[in-house]
Amino acid sequence: MAAVVAALHAARITQGEEVARFEQAVADYVGAAHAVACNSATSGLWLAYRALGLVAGSWLWTSPNTFVATAAMALQCGARVRFIDTDPASGNLSLEALQAALEQAERDGTLPRIVVPVHFAGRPCDMAAIGRLAERYGFDVVEDAAHALGARAAGEPVGSCRYSAVTVFSFHPVKAITTGEGGMALTQRADLAERMVRLRSHGVVRQPAQQQALGGWHYTVEEAGFNFRLTDFQAALGRAQLARLDGFIERRRVLAERYRKRLADLPLQLPHREDDASCAWHLYVVQFADSAIRRQVYERLIEAGIGAQLHYVPLYRQPLFVGAEQPEDFPGCEQYYNRALTMPLYPQLSEQEQDRVVTLLAAQVKSICDATSQGGSMPEQGIV
Repeated sequence: MAAVVAALHAARITQGEEVARFEQAVADYVGAAHAVACNSATSGLWLAYRALGLVAGSWLWTSPNTFVATAAMALQCGARVRFIDTDPASGNLSLEALQAALEQAERDGTLPRIVVPVHFAGRPCDMAAIGRLAERYGFDVVEDAAHALGARAAGEPVGSCRYSAVTVFSFHPVKAITTGEGGMALTQRADLAERMVRLRSHGVVRQPAQQQALGGWHYTVEEAGFNFRLTDFQAALGRAQLARLDGFIERRRVLAERYRKRLADLPLQLPHREDDASCAWHLYVVQFADSAIRRQVYERLIEAGIGAQLHYVPLYRQPLFVGAEQPEDFPGCEQYYNRALTMPLYPQLSEQEQDRVVTLLAAQVKSICDATSQGGSMPEQGIV
């Protein structure tokens, strides 16, 4: 709070020094050379797409299991969007589906300009494998890491951009750290950072040589941008929160492990275990035997005041994207969508509150199992 108050009393509360400090702190944390703060992750995605030259007629490929902004910002660039099926266990982009789609697109002459893997729920995609595909097929990679600040991919922090051109984080209130609203694009490339900074602030360019010759007020506008700037008091809040990020992530991991132990005997499919240490645990998603069971459990939890949720309605089902691609083209994502439910998970969740969630969930699952056993038992899914 003190840092925010100090920023509010500074000479400039926007386009001041605090934003640069926050950018440097995040860049240092993830090991990136450049960071560009902006007013949302949505803005960060648009900045990344534009800086990489996504234009009308070009293709962007991404996961359908994501928030609408991932794909909608491509439409705002005039590009075309194609969705690639997801792994039904993790909800992340399926490497097998991506490989098959790239092979076909190479034959058809429709390879993507950009591929956007989404680190769903804070669990990183296989970035090393995606990086190899990017090198083989010549596309750029933008990591949608809105869920994944604090996660690690291929042994490195998400955001280091070892296998991508740009990584975008979100600082929305439900994310690992918050600036109220906000986001940041990370990159190792100075040219991309320079263009994203320019596009973030109306496309304005101020060159010292021209200002010396023509006056200190002089600037030029070379391309159309937006006001996507983050305020200094938001940046001060973000920098203060960043200092606590490791503790926030550790608390999420503790809660995720408690869920695993307490839900192990229920007929649920739980998240992967082998890479738990690399996950930022933005979400804890369980899967049921079918959509009817999931719907009943969801409604009973909501009635009890438990904030269960579904992440996400697949984007190919949204009116904005309905077209040639049909739900049956995405068996992995459809399986996930029909079975998944997100349980409450956040650092302030107490163990007593979590135990109440588990008790209510177990009671509802048992009740439904008893009811369905009248005409056949619900199949046990176990832990993946």
